[in-house]
Amino acid sequence: MSHSDIQLEKIYAGVLGKLIGVYLGRPFENWRYDRIKRELGDITYYVHEQLGDPLVVTDDDVAGTFTFPRALEDYDMSADLSAADIGRAWMNYIIEQRTILWWGGAGNSTEHTAWLNLHRGIEAPASGSIETNGTTVAEQIGAQIFIDGWALVSPGNPAQAAKLARAAGSVSHDGESVHAAVLWAAMEAEAFNSRDVNHLLDTGLSFIPKDCLVAKLVADIRGWVAASNEDWEATRQKIEDNYGYDKHPGNCHVVPNHGLMIMSLLHAPDDFQRGQMIVNTSGWDTDCNAGNLGCLHGIMLGLDGLDAGPDWRGPLADRALISTADGGNSVTDAVKLAYWLDGLARKLAGEATLAAPKDGARFHFSLPGATQGFRPQVSDSAADTRVTGTGLALCITFDALAPGREAAVVTPVFTPPEVTGMRTYELQASPLVNPGQRLFAKIAAPDTLTAPVEARLRLRVYNGKDGLDDVDMPEAVVLSPGREADLSWVLPDLGGQPIAEVGVVLTATRGRATGKVLVDRLGWDGAPDLRLRRPEDGGCFWHRAWVNGVSFFSKHFPQDFRISQDRGRGMLMYGTRDWTDYSVEADLMWHLGETGGLVFRAQGMTRHYAALLTRDGKLQILRVRDGAVSVLASADCPVAFETAFTLAVAAKDSKLSATLGDVTITADDATFADGAIGLTVEEGALSATELRIKS
Repeated sequence: MSHSDIQLEKIYAGVLGKLIGVYLGRPFENWRYDRIKRELGDITYYVHEQLGDPLVVTDDDVAGTFTFPRALEDYDMSADLSAADIGRAWMNYIIEQRTILWWGGAGNSTEHTAWLNLHRGIEAPASGSIETNGTTVAEQIGAQIFIDGWALVSPGNPAQAAKLARAAGSVSHDGESVHAAVLWAAMEAEAFNSRDVNHLLDTGLSFIPKDCLVAKLVADIRGWVAASNEDWEATRQKIEDNYGYDKHPGNCHVVPNHGLMIMSLLHAPDDFQRGQMIVNTSGWDTDCNAGNLGCLHGIMLGLDGLDAGPDWRGPLADRALISTADGGNSVTDAVKLAYWLDGLARKLAGEATLAAPKDGARFHFSLPGATQGFRPQVSDSAADTRVTGTGLALCITFDALAPGREAAVVTPVFTPPEVTGMRTYELQASPLVNPGQRLFAKIAAPDTLTAPVEARLRLRVYNGKDGLDDVDMPEAVVLSPGREADLSWVLPDLGGQPIAEVGVVLTATRGRATGKVLVDRLGWDGAPDLRLRRPEDGGCFWHRAWVNGVSFFSKHFPQDFRISQDRGRGMLMYGTRDWTDYSVEADLMWHLGETGGLVFRAQGMTRHYAALLTRDGKLQILRVRDGAVSVLASADCPVAFETAFTLAVAAKDSKLSATLGDVTITADDATFADGAIGLTVEEGALSATELRIKS
C-alpha cells in the first residue's frame, strides 16, 4: 500500500471513529455515571433504539468538526489561517438558532455567546476570549469537540495541527479549553505516525504551557492509571473526586471531560471497543468525549482497529448529517469527507491532490468496506438482500430472487424521514439530485450469478403524506452473468416533491436468481431543469428542501413561498455547489422591506450574489462577501409593494445578469463560481408563486 493510500485510509478511519463515537454517545449525552450503569449498564454497542432515537442525527460535534475547516478553502490555504478568518466561516455557515451550535443563550452556551460577539463585529480571537466573556464561559468544552478536522488535515504534522487548533479554538474559547483542544489535535496528528500513547501525550503536552491545569490533569491521570492497573472505574472516581463538575463552574467544563478522554485512552491504548465502553459509561458529555477519542483511535488503529470488535460500521453505513447554511453539504458520508480532508491535507503540504475516483462519480466505494449510505430497501416485495463494500465496488447479495420480488439498495440524497424523530436541531439541507439531471450507474454481474436479472435506477420521492414513493427508470437493462452494464436516466419533473434517495433495483427476468451484483459507481451530472413550487398533494418535505435562513418561512399563505425577516437580510436557499451556470426566473411580490429579490451562486449566509429591488426604486446586482457588500450593477426600476413582478437572473462563467420587465443589468465578476439559488428580503416580507431553474 502506498503512502498516499495509507494516509487516506487513516483519515477515513479517523472520520469513522468520530462518527461512531458521537452517534454512540449522543442518546445519553450529559447522563452521569451512576445513571448510565443503572439504566443502560456498560456501553458496549449502540443504544439509540433503547432510547427511541435514530442513530444518525444532527449533532454539533459532527457539524462543527466537518464545517469549520472549510475556512481553508474560503480564505487561506495555509497553517497561518487566522482565527478571524475561521470566525468569518462561522458567520457564513451558521444560521442563528438553527445550525451547528448549541443555542443555549448568551452566558449559558459558550458557542452561542461567541456567535453573538461575532455578529456584533467583535472579531476572533476577541470573540472567544476570557477578557470578553469571562473565565467560566471561555473554558467550557466546545473548543475541544470541534478539533478533529484540524488534525485530519495535518497528518504527521502536530505543529500544524496545534497552530490551526489554537486559531479555531480561540474563535469561541480561551484558557484551559484551548489548551485541551491543542493537546488533543497535536496527539491526533502524531497518531498518523505512532501508536505509543505515552509518546502521543508527550507530543501534545509539548504544545501547551507546562504549568497549565490540563497539563497537571494529564500528569495526575497517568499516575492514577499506573496505580490502578486495569481498574478504570477507580481512575474515573479519582477524576470525579479531584476534577469533577463540582470543582469547575459552568454546565460543561472542559477539564473533567478531557480527563475522561485521557483516562480512556490510557486504559485502552490499543482497543477501540474498550475505549468507547469506558468513555461512554463514564458519563458527562458522552458524545463529545467519545467522538474525540474515537477519532484518535481511528487514526491510530486504522480500519482494522474499528473492525476488531462488534460491527460498528454496518448500522452507520458511512452516513453523516451536517446541518449548515450550505445545504448541498448537509447529507454526506465518511468517504466523501475523507477525500475532502485528504485533499486539504495535501494542499497544505504543497502536494498534488489525488484524482477524483471513477471520473468524479459521487458514489465510488473506493475505500475498504465503504458503502456510502447504501442499505437494502425494506418493502413487502423485498427479497433477502445484503450490502457490503469491497473497497472497489458496492456488493449487492441476494438469495433466490424470484419473479415478483426485488433486491433494491438506496442511499439518502436529502433529509431522511427519520429526522422527524430527532431530538436535536433541524437538518438544513437541499436535495442533491433534481429533475433535469442525469442519474447514472455502472454495474456488473460476476459469473457466479445463476440467472440474468433486470436492473433499473430508482428514485424514492416524498409524497403528500411525507412517505416515500418509488419512481423507477422506465426501461430496464438486462444484466447477464459475467457482463457489465451502464444505466442512464434523465430525471423527470416530480411535481415539486423532493428526491429523498437514489439507488438500484434488481428483479428476476425468468426463474430464480441467486448471487451478487456489483455497483462500480453511481452519480449524476448536468444542470437541473426544475420548477420549485408547492406540490399539489402537499406534505412537509418540499418545505424542508429549502435552507431556512429567514426569521419566518410560511407554508400557510396562499403563495407557494412567503418569507419575512425581522432584522438584517435573510435568505431562503435551494441548491448545491454542483450548480455552476444556470438561469432562474421567479414570480415575486414584495410586501415590505428595504430590499428584496433573488440570490444566486449562494455559498452560505455571507457569500453570494443577489439581484435586488431597493426601496428607492433601483434594480441592483450585489456581491456579498463576508459582510462587505459591493454594487456590481444598478438601474432605475421602481416597483411598488404588493405588486406582482417577474425577476430573472442568469450566471454563465463570470457573466451575470438580472432582468425585470424591459430593464436588464449586467456585471462581470468571478468571485463565486457556483452555489444555490434563493429568495432574500431585508427587514420585510417577500413571496413567490414559482421559481424555474434551467441550464
